[in-house]
Amino acid sequence: MRLEDKLFLDGFKPDEESHLAIKNMQVCREQCKGRPCLEICPANVYRWEGDRVTISYEACLECGTCRISCPDDNIDWRFPRGGYGIGHKFG
Repeated sequence: MRLEDKLFLDGFKPDEESHLAIKNMQVCREQCKGRPCLEICPANVYRWEGDRVTISYEACLECGTCRISCPDDNIDWRFPRGGYGIGHKFG
């Protein structure tokens, strides 16, 4: 089963404000080697566009992998407010 098919089984209720943020974009531009957040996120939430990282927080699986993988501790990660975020249909 493809990742996209598995993600379709989950429900998302996005908040109006992101629960994810880059603390300092300059750190991403100048210090980050390999940009692991782009590769490690199972939902492809992070993308490098132009000279910055964009975040599609609405599709976040709330696994926290991005926070752990960032070598510069440059991702501000928290759970969405109550009632928002991912809802797993099968558990």
